[in-house]
Amino acid sequence: MIKPLANQIKTCLSISCIVFLIFSCKKNSTTDKDHLVFRYNEYANINTLDPAFSRTLQDNSINNQLYNGLVQLDDSLNIKPCIAKSWSVSNKATTYSFNLRNDVYFHKHVLFGQDSTRAVVAKDFEYSLNRLRNKKLAAPGSWVLNNVKNFKAINDTIFHIELKQPFPAFIGLLTMKYCSVVPKEIVEHYGINFRSNPIGTGPFKFKRWEENVKLVLRKNKNYFEKDSEGRQLPYLEAVALTFLPDKQSEFLQFAQGNIDFLRSLDASYKDELLTANGRLRDKYANSINMIRGPYLNTEYLGFYLDSETPEIQSKLIRKAINYGFDRKKMMTYLRNGIGNPAHGGFIPMGLPGYSESIGFTYQPQKAKQLIAQFKSESGIVDPEITLVTTSNYLSFCEFIQRELEKAGLTINVDVMPEASLRSARSNGKIDMFRSSWIADYLDAENYLSIFYSKNFAPNGSNYFHFKNETVDSLYNKAFSITDIAKRKRIYKTIDSLAMDQAIMVPLFYDEVVRFTQKNIKGLGINPIDLLDLRRVQKN
Repeated sequence: MIKPLANQIKTCLSISCIVFLIFSCKKNSTTDKDHLVFRYNEYANINTLDPAFSRTLQDNSINNQLYNGLVQLDDSLNIKPCIAKSWSVSNKATTYSFNLRNDVYFHKHVLFGQDSTRAVVAKDFEYSLNRLRNKKLAAPGSWVLNNVKNFKAINDTIFHIELKQPFPAFIGLLTMKYCSVVPKEIVEHYGINFRSNPIGTGPFKFKRWEENVKLVLRKNKNYFEKDSEGRQLPYLEAVALTFLPDKQSEFLQFAQGNIDFLRSLDASYKDELLTANGRLRDKYANSINMIRGPYLNTEYLGFYLDSETPEIQSKLIRKAINYGFDRKKMMTYLRNGIGNPAHGGFIPMGLPGYSESIGFTYQPQKAKQLIAQFKSESGIVDPEITLVTTSNYLSFCEFIQRELEKAGLTINVDVMPEASLRSARSNGKIDMFRSSWIADYLDAENYLSIFYSKNFAPNGSNYFHFKNETVDSLYNKAFSITDIAKRKRIYKTIDSLAMDQAIMVPLFYDEVVRFTQKNIKGLGINPIDLLDLRRVQKN
C-alpha cells in the first residue's frame, strides 16, 4: 500500500531518494517532504550545464541555479551586487574595480579535499574570463568580452576590468551566465565533460542528470545569500526536472498536479486554460496562479534587402504589409491577449528608446493604395512574396497572408525547421522571414546592433543587409554617451530611421506568462524570463 510505504521510508531516506520518488510516483503518493522539492518540465531540453555555453533560455534558467557572477539582476532588472559586494568605475568609464565577498564557496567536491570546498577568490574570475575568450574553447558567449582590453586579480578580493573604449551597457553584460565563476581545478579535471559535472557557487548544486529523462539539483547548504530576515537561501531542498518534449503532455502533467510550474503558453492548450481576453478559465482559477509581465522579446517579419525580387526591394510593398493587418486582433485571437501589439519600432516596451509613435497602425486603405501604386509603377499585375516561418508561428503568418490578400498582395507561406530557417536567413537564401529578438543584456543597443552595416549576416545579426550612414554614425556615437536620456534619444532616432525604410514588420512585444500551483509562493517574474528559485516556497 502506498501510505504505509511512504511512512516507512520518510524517516530513513535522504532528500535525494525523495527526489527520485517524486519522479517515480504521482502526486497522491508523495511523502510529506514533497513541499521541499520544486518540480517542472523543460520541453526544450537542456543542452549544457557549462555557463560558457549557456546560450538558450532553458540553459540559462538551470545554470542560474548553479552559478553566480560578479553582479546579478533583480526582478526589475536593476543591477545588484552578487559575489562582488561593491564596484567603482573610473572617470573615463573604462576601468571597473570590483570588491569581492570573502564568504563565497564552490560546491563541495572531492578534488577540493575529501568532500570539501574552497573559497572563491579574484583569481577564479581571472581564470573564468580567460577561459570564456579562449578561441580553442569556442564558447558562444566570448563576444561579451569583445570590448575588454584586459582584466586582473589585484589580490584575493579585488578584481579589475579595463575596457578598450567606454561602453555604458558593459556592467549589464556581466550579469549574463557566460560570466559566471568556475573553479580551474574542476574544469581542467573534467575537460569537455564539465558540461555534465558542474561545480559552481549557486543556491543549488548538481546531483544527477540523465539526459532527455531527468535532472536533479540539491540545496547548497553553504550558499552565501540570505533573505531580508536573515534566513539562508534557498528555501527549497531540491529541484527536479523532467524533459517531456510534447507541450500538451506537459500541460496535462501540470493540470494533474504532477509538476509545480508551467512557463509557456502553447496553442495546443491555450483555449483550454485561458479566455479570449487572457484570464484563467473558472475551472482553473481556484487551483492555479497566473502571473504575467513584459518580456524583452520582439517578434517580427524581416526582409532581405539584397534580394532580386522587386516586391522585396520596394518600400511601397514593405510599408503596405506593415499597414495591412490588425495586430490587436491578431493578439486577441491567436494569443488570447498575451503580448502587446507592436505599434512602435523594434525596441520593445520596457527598454529606454521604445516609442509607440514611430511604428505602424492598422490602415487597410493605406495598404491598398501603396500596393496599387506599386502595380502602377512596376507594371507587375499580381505582386507576390514568399514568407518563411516555423510551424510554431504558422497561424500568425497565415493571418497576415489572409489580411494582405484583401489589399491585393499574394503572400505564399513556407514552413521550415527552426535550424534550417536560421541558416537560410543568415545566408540570404530567403526574401522574407519570421524571427524574434530576445534581449541579451539590458540596453537598447542590443536591439539596434541588428541595423549596423558592419554586422551584415552571416558574420553578424544584420539579416536585412540594411545600410544607412546616419544610422551607423549614431550607433557609434551612442557608445561614448553615458547619459541615459541622451542615449535614449539616439536610440529612438536609429529605430525610427529603420522603421521609415520598413525593413521589418514588428508583430508584437511578448509577455512572460507563468502558471504555478496554488501552493507555490515567491517565484516572481522578470522581463528576461530568467528562472530564479532562491526564494520559492511550497506550502
